Amino acid sequence: MNKTALSLAIVALFPAFASAEEVFNFYGKANASFQSNDEGEGATTDIKSNASRLGVKGELPLDSGIKGIYKMEYEVDIDGESEDTFKQRNIYAGLEGGFGQVIGGKFDTPFKVAQKKVDLFNDLEGDIKSLITKSDNRESNNLQYTTPSFAGFKVSAAYISNKDAELFDDEGNVVDTRDNGTSVSFAYDNNGVYLAYAYDRSVEANDWDVNRVVAQYNFGNLQVGGLYEEQEKADSSKQDGWMTSVAYKINQWTAKAQYGQSDIVKTDGETFSLGLDYKLSKAAKVFTFYTDETAAADYERSYFGVGTEFKF
Repeated sequence: MNKTALSLAIVALFPAFASAEEVFNFYGKANASFQSNDEGEGATTDIKSNASRLGVKGELPLDSGIKGIYKMEYEVDIDGESEDTFKQRNIYAGLEGGFGQVIGGKFDTPFKVAQKKVDLFNDLEGDIKSLITKSDNRESNNLQYTTPSFAGFKVSAAYISNKDAELFDDEGNVVDTRDNGTSVSFAYDNNGVYLAYAYDRSVEANDWDVNRVVAQYNFGNLQVGGLYEEQEKADSSKQDGWMTSVAYKINQWTAKAQYGQSDIVKTDGETFSLGLDYKLSKAAKVFTFYTDETAAADYERSYFGVGTEFKF
């Protein structure tokens, strides 16, 4: 069953969710890999579900050229390791029109989205969340405004309300309340050139300021990208990190490499990944990857995997 037919079938089952004018889209991704993992105590093998997901999104035309928009997306546990088969990802509702877009719910911050696709091993072991950054966040109580695109330039600003959130110590005692946070990005995306600057204020933790700069360039079959990030904690200490990536396509093949260093997650963190994808169709691929990570205090990790990805 193709994507359109599947969406129409779901609409037929849930007629209250759709009208003749509504655009309704059911989608998903199944990504799983068979891996060998060496985390310092000998190699083990397992199946990993790499952020597989199911979701529904749509839009409903309203008056004056405005439309209502929504998205409800859940991660699906393919490998069966989690007690929860489904886990909430990006979920929101809002309005969109000539003024831009306003949404509210739980979703990726502008800071996180600013990385675009510079992280070529996103959702795999080489994901920049492993050693490069602590600030790729998906936040609840999130209200975001995004401007229309002006010749490729766009601004997104999010206000994250945490007035009822409490912070606990190791013994479970309330030690503080969580501040409200802000996340803002300024991005230019046009003719294969992507440039972005983003910052978070009190999102990762109270009185933490984080800045990020991203650049990516596509020309022909080659894509190169880089990211730099600086984190300042409440005690005024600073840590930074950077990474760079390159991908090259030859027919159905895509070769990928990524390298980075950072003190943000672990002191003297260093990560290196190689990958090779083979495109079976527009919606399917097989892939293999190798990731090596090191840091201070004898931290050493290495991963090798092969997997498949299907989008629908």
